[in-house]
Amino acid sequence: MHDWHPKRICVFCGSAKGKRPEYAETATAMGRLLAERGIGVVYGGGNIGLMGLVADACLQAGGEVTGVIPEALMKKEVGHLELTQLEVVDSMHTRKARMAELSDGFVALPGGFGTFEELCEVLTWGQLGFHEKPVGLVNVANYFGPLIELCDRAVDEGFMRPEHRGLLQDAATPEAVLVAMAGHTPVKLEKWIRELKQL
Repeated sequence: MHDWHPKRICVFCGSAKGKRPEYAETATAMGRLLAERGIGVVYGGGNIGLMGLVADACLQAGGEVTGVIPEALMKKEVGHLELTQLEVVDSMHTRKARMAELSDGFVALPGGFGTFEELCEVLTWGQLGFHEKPVGLVNVANYFGPLIELCDRAVDEGFMRPEHRGLLQDAATPEAVLVAMAGHTPVKLEKWIRELKQL
């Protein structure tokens, strides 16, 4: 996918800032980089934690930011009211589907269960052939090291095919993850789906 020219990238990350300054620095760098490249940010719509830093950095650098937030979280996550666009939706399922629909790729920064879940869901959708968009994570301070090891172990133990493991691109910096994502090759799954149906 070397002719990948994304209009928007969805960023998954924490609603907390984390303990290390590198997390906040990388979130700010990610937002700024996307703006500088003319790539819009799609994210969960909050103005707190790493989420808010990505959005603010992108906006301050002249970029476009679209937030998608469920009604129930507007108060809890504190909806960001200065975005280019803020869509308020009815549920978490609608939120994730809408974020995916708006985006040409997905990047995860450090976060907790919500970030893990969003990342795993878009990887699963890619494995099943529901989309062919690249998925990357920025492994700040080796935060995602155990997750990367788990993915490799899933291959070693026969729970994941090597080509599906390859759906997740990881890099240490925002710049490097975009380079890795540009080299993404979608996995063709017809044979795998046929095998599943025979089980």
